[in-house]
Amino acid sequence: MVSTGAGISAESGIKTFRDADGLWENYPVMQVASADGFRRDPALVHEFYNQRRRDLLKAMPNAAHKALVDLEKDYDVYVITQNVDDLHERAGSKNVLHLHGELMKIRSVRNPDYIESLDIKHLETTPETRGHNGDPMRPHIVFFQEPVPNIEKACELASQADIFVVIGTSLVVYPAAGLINFVRPGVPIYYIDPNPADVSGIPGVTVIREPATKGMQTLERLLEAREK
Repeated sequence: MVSTGAGISAESGIKTFRDADGLWENYPVMQVASADGFRRDPALVHEFYNQRRRDLLKAMPNAAHKALVDLEKDYDVYVITQNVDDLHERAGSKNVLHLHGELMKIRSVRNPDYIESLDIKHLETTPETRGHNGDPMRPHIVFFQEPVPNIEKACELASQADIFVVIGTSLVVYPAAGLINFVRPGVPIYYIDPNPADVSGIPGVTVIREPATKGMQTLERLLEAREK
C-alpha cells in the first residue's frame, strides 16, 4: 500500500500551495479551493482549475511514479493519493484511489455521482458548463470544508497492507494523514520525504530522508534486501 502526497508530483513540476505559503498562483487557497470560495465566485474557481489542467498537460510522470509501476512486477500495489493529477495513471499504475478528487474530471452540482472526464480538447469550464445530462458542472475536486468520500475505502486498504509506504507528504493534512494509524502492528512502514514529519512515536517506521525519485531507488534496495 502506497500513500502519496504532493512531494511525488513536485519533481514533475506540479506546484503545491504549501510551497507558496498558502497561495496558489497568488490566490489565497480558501478563495479557490473551498466550498465557500466556489459559492462566492464560481467563475474564479473554474478559471483557476482550467489553469491547473493546462499546467498538468505540460507535466510528465517522473521516475518515482514509474518506480511504483515497476513494483507491480513483484507486488500487489495499491496507491492512495492525495494528489488530483493523473500522473500515477499516466505512468501505468493499475490501482489508484484518489482522496481529493481528480483534476481531469468534472461532476454535476446537483448529483455528485454524475462525473464526466475531460480531455485535451475539452479543458475549459465555466459556471455555464453543462454536462451531457444538462446539469451544471463543477470541478471534481474535494474542496476544503467538504467530506472526503473515499477515506473509508482508504482506511480499509491501509488496514490490509503487508507493507505500507508513504511518499512526499507532510502527514499534517487530515484525514489522509491518519491512514498510517490503520496499519496493523508489525507491518513495516517506509516514509520517503526530504523533510519528513516526526514519526518517532510510530513503531516500525523506516524514514528515507530523500526526494521521491531518489527515495524510491532506496526503497527498492530495501525491499530487495527483505526478500533475501
